[in-house]
Amino acid sequence: MKRHFALLLAALVAVALQAAPRYIFYFIGDGMGMGHAIATKNYLRAVTGNPDARPLMMTFPAIGIASTVSASSPVTDSAASGTALATGTKTKNYMIGMAPDSTAVTSIAKILHDDGYGVGLITTVAPDDATPAAFYAHVPNRKMFDEIARDAMASDYEFIGGAGLRGSAGLEAEFEKAGVRVVYGEEACRNADSRRILLLNTDTIHKNEIGYAIDSIKGVLTLPVMMDLCLDHMQKYTPEKFFMMVEGGSIDHAAHSNDPATVVKEMIMFNNTLAKAYDFYLQHPDETLIVVTADHDTGGMATTGKWETLPAIDFQRISKDRFNEWFRDYMKSNPNATWEQFLPILEHYFSLGSGIKLSDKKMEAIKTLFENEVAGNNGAEQRTLYASYAKFTEELFNAVSSALGFRWITNNHTGNPVGIYAVGVGADKFGRVLENSDIPRLIME
Repeated sequence: MKRHFALLLAALVAVALQAAPRYIFYFIGDGMGMGHAIATKNYLRAVTGNPDARPLMMTFPAIGIASTVSASSPVTDSAASGTALATGTKTKNYMIGMAPDSTAVTSIAKILHDDGYGVGLITTVAPDDATPAAFYAHVPNRKMFDEIARDAMASDYEFIGGAGLRGSAGLEAEFEKAGVRVVYGEEACRNADSRRILLLNTDTIHKNEIGYAIDSIKGVLTLPVMMDLCLDHMQKYTPEKFFMMVEGGSIDHAAHSNDPATVVKEMIMFNNTLAKAYDFYLQHPDETLIVVTADHDTGGMATTGKWETLPAIDFQRISKDRFNEWFRDYMKSNPNATWEQFLPILEHYFSLGSGIKLSDKKMEAIKTLFENEVAGNNGAEQRTLYASYAKFTEELFNAVSSALGFRWITNNHTGNPVGIYAVGVGADKFGRVLENSDIPRLIME
């Protein structure tokens, strides 16, 4: 009897080991509420004419819902939600890699790395931002950038990539001293010959993000390029098994700005990056798990327009953030500009009238705001979590958002649930209602 039990136990262990995924892709759309996903689905249907068009994640066999409440609030921040998604522990807002009592908790990336998996973390925002940091750092406050960077050095992970470091000057040199090769941009990364890489963007001014897809900034990193670089690195240095966390962090930034066209284009960039992991899965279907979720909903984005307004998203050619930068510079250089001089610029960026259609009343209100801006009468700028905007910019983009058929309930986070989408080994575990802290536990199962 004992012998039969031992044989059965050995067989079960063998099956469990065989079933464990060798390749794990964990995609996190920062701020990617269900409204953002549905808006992108509706846009794809509208522009393709295909009623079945949808983001790739919506075709996965397991689809669930996750609650995002933190230990301190029904509305989480990215630090607490990132910690829940990385470690399976709910914590207080602003805390990273720690339980509410400030004891350190271990991420699945660390556990897997100790078990021989290669680890790669990439994001469109700063690599010391809350979500990626939750996979390697332990700090009571997400703004402790120096301490977060030094935890990254100590992690021994193979690949970390993002926009720029936001701590003290000289951190890059500390990374090099710790044995991490610091590279800037795609070409330098491809030419690097080191097991440990810190990939940063070529734009050293905008350290919070690599740049929005809608702006098509030449020479900067994109998430699909980072995906290629990280995946190549994993296959070179840890081909037997690896874990990758891929964050679409700029979805959140655009949603804080209530900029729907930029959100949709970031979602499509996220989708295109996911497609690369899915192609890998198709080559290794019995060895790969892909899980897609979000840390929270930002903005409470809702589609309220008609099918015919959605293709007009393509007429917006600049993000709210970049337009605001450009507008500030324009007003400094042209302090006495007239509406007639400025109107062709709006037509260039938004195809107002022929593309994005505003009512005569809205156009008159925008004109008045512009003339007040010239006269210096618009008052203080409008602030969100990551940026501040001229009153003219704020009201222009509110009008554009409405014309495209979208509404927002806030420019901050909400307590709305987020989606979970999974395919591959063990994907069936995720097709139900969960807490966000359940997701890493199920991955480890």
